[in-house]
Amino acid sequence: MKIAVDAMGGDYAPEEVVLGAIEAVKAYKYDVVLVGDEKKIRKVMAEHGSEESERLTIVHAAEVIEMDEHPAQAIRKKKDASIVVATRLVKEGVCDAVVAPGSTGAAVTAALLGLGRIKGIERPCIATPIPSKKGVSVLLDSGANSDSKPKHLVQAAIMGTHYAKYIFNIESPKIGLLNIGAEASKGNELSQTTYPMLEATKT
Repeated sequence: MKIAVDAMGGDYAPEEVVLGAIEAVKAYKYDVVLVGDEKKIRKVMAEHGSEESERLTIVHAAEVIEMDEHPAQAIRKKKDASIVVATRLVKEGVCDAVVAPGSTGAAVTAALLGLGRIKGIERPCIATPIPSKKGVSVLLDSGANSDSKPKHLVQAAIMGTHYAKYIFNIESPKIGLLNIGAEASKGNELSQTTYPMLEATKT
């Protein structure tokens, strides 16, 4: 698997992102493509005794989407932003996945506009793995949508089920609805409408 990494996103970028990529190619059997300002990336690599190789390559991107920028406007305006270029590498089949530690809104928008939706899915969602002694739970949606409809929560549950199966090897994931109580009659209108829809859904 080859992973495109937005080297310019996140805190203390590109240094911390580049150092993480260097360690990742040592620890895992994945290739990494660092996307961002080539001079800055090479400088960090040189300072830490690393250089470009078959497993760790660089793709230059001249622009960066900052945390305070409006995601949709920035994506449309900055065609050479690191997150846009990284997402494009996935669309073109050069890479298999993208890691974006920067603006969540920019990452979601870049994926939505650059890769499109899965058939039958109206909105993207953010999956947050929560590890515990009993295993891993996946929280959906943890930030992509501020006002979801019941059908969007059901669609998120379906995506989360497959994510848990294929990423965490959970054979039969359980789906839960975060609510103020366990009873089906409790909660706001969104929860009460979503609950029976989830019960009737086969994943």
